[in-house]
Amino acid sequence: MSHQGVGMKNIAMIGCGTIGISWTAYFLSRGLHVTAFDPDATARTSFAQRVAEDMRALGADTRTPVVAPTLAEALQGAELVVENAPESVALKQQLLADIQQAAPSQALVVSSTSSLKHSDITQGVPAPERIIIAHPFNPPHLVPLVELFGPDTELVQRLVDFYRSIGKQPVMLRKEMIGHIANRLSSALWREALYLLQEGVASVEDIDLAVTAGPGLRWAIQGPFLTYHLGGGQGGIRHYLEHLGPSQEYRWASLGQPTMNDELYEQVIHGVESATQGQSLPDLFSERDRQLTAIQQALAINVKQEETL
Repeated sequence: MSHQGVGMKNIAMIGCGTIGISWTAYFLSRGLHVTAFDPDATARTSFAQRVAEDMRALGADTRTPVVAPTLAEALQGAELVVENAPESVALKQQLLADIQQAAPSQALVVSSTSSLKHSDITQGVPAPERIIIAHPFNPPHLVPLVELFGPDTELVQRLVDFYRSIGKQPVMLRKEMIGHIANRLSSALWREALYLLQEGVASVEDIDLAVTAGPGLRWAIQGPFLTYHLGGGQGGIRHYLEHLGPSQEYRWASLGQPTMNDELYEQVIHGVESATQGQSLPDLFSERDRQLTAIQQALAINVKQEETL
């Protein structure tokens, strides 16, 4: 299926921050047209340059987005509107209402909200069924996941087809949930990491290493259910649940709730600064992007090899 086949070639990007930049780089790399707007003139001025940087990380030829001076101009002719405003219910309610009033009536509007619920951010908008949560996992130009939720399943399915057609891996939520799927799973791990640090079990560096050198390697190719299916050996998930299910409950009972106080904040900050050993944020971003690209390329090679078998 081509993205032309699902009828969305003209994208309006509302919000020119990190997510808007990353999304724009990806859409441009897929041959789509992007017009962007941000109320911050400084963000508009630097937008094209920062998009070009993300396109280089993708290994794509640089294409330049159109940057509009007003919201109304950015929305002209849009078939898909991508909203990337800060995580504020009131702000998103007003912005989404403004978008729907100014955008073409047939345009779909998607929100990149990472945690907010559809029913909250669409209160008061003219057509809430035409607004769909499409939460990307950061950075969107390198990570394929997009989490989708909306009340109209046909429109959500149209977006599933669209995102798949441009190389993304969308998942559809059957009911709305704060934090959707991936951020809830990430938050559960982060909470326990903070608890282990606060309890003095291990350093920031070793807690991170316990993830990246262990389960993180498996998680790049298997989710939690398949991981435990294989953890059951030849008996699979049935054997695991029958014989090791109680051990999970034993561990769950010991999971902790960290106290988010100044002392913990200082532990985290000091630990991260020690673990990164003076590396600058630009260098860390660059290394992350390089390794994410390498992982994606390796996974793509494996898929192609399997398809030829």
